[in-house]
Amino acid sequence: MKSIAITIFFFLTGFVTTAQNLNGFWKGTLSMHGCFPENNIELRISIKGQNVIGDSYHYQDVNNYVKKKFRGSYNVSSKKLSLQESLVTTFHLPERCIICVKDFELSYSRNGNEETLSGYWTGNVLSTTVSCEGGKIILTRIRESAFKEIPEIKVDTGTIRLDFYDNAVIDGDSITVLVDKKVLLSHQRLSAKPITAYIKIDLNNTFHELEMLAENMGTIPPNTAILIITTGNKRYLLSMSSSENKSAMVRFVYEGEPEKEDETIAGLQ
Repeated sequence: MKSIAITIFFFLTGFVTTAQNLNGFWKGTLSMHGCFPENNIELRISIKGQNVIGDSYHYQDVNNYVKKKFRGSYNVSSKKLSLQESLVTTFHLPERCIICVKDFELSYSRNGNEETLSGYWTGNVLSTTVSCEGGKIILTRIRESAFKEIPEIKVDTGTIRLDFYDNAVIDGDSITVLVDKKVLLSHQRLSAKPITAYIKIDLNNTFHELEMLAENMGTIPPNTAILIITTGNKRYLLSMSSSENKSAMVRFVYEGEPEKEDETIAGLQ
């Protein structure tokens, strides 16, 4: 009986060590042509059992990108992932670009401290049967997303209320606020009383990017503001800081109801 127990113990231990934790961020490049000179891709993977969900970013930089959801499966014994992009949630792309919805077949490996997912991708232009060619892909694990510095807030349809206040000491900070590169507020001086503005968001206009520019530094640089965002019955508080060389940004996204996540949004970017 004792020898049987020991055999079972080692069997279970061996099983656990082969089950790798692939949750987190993975980054690589794609050999695509036409849109970006550099085609970066980032996957945020979340695995529960054999089921995989997550988000993918295909981008040149944090200002030129498309974000999609994906689903798939993970085979623990073979360490293989099969992923299929579905819902396009946000994008900010030049007009010349088209969106490619991709599938991935990836295998996990580790060499010392470096972890990789390698394999192949295929895809079709969004809402068509036109192929995106596809090819090889290698992704390595990264600690942080390239998009972590820009908050992204999910909202319902309707009106977003924005209230800007000076942060801490009232020192004469003035700001200009752009929404989708268009002026929403111009040369507004921050104080203890809110500067209020509104943004409309709906199914036909699912993404908005807000940028706060410093018009001056006040008496205590940098230019800092408190932004209170009200959407439906939810409120968010952001501390925003901008200078002569750097603006502050936040993105608002309508992602639809949870049961519709597998649907593909029609149309090109």
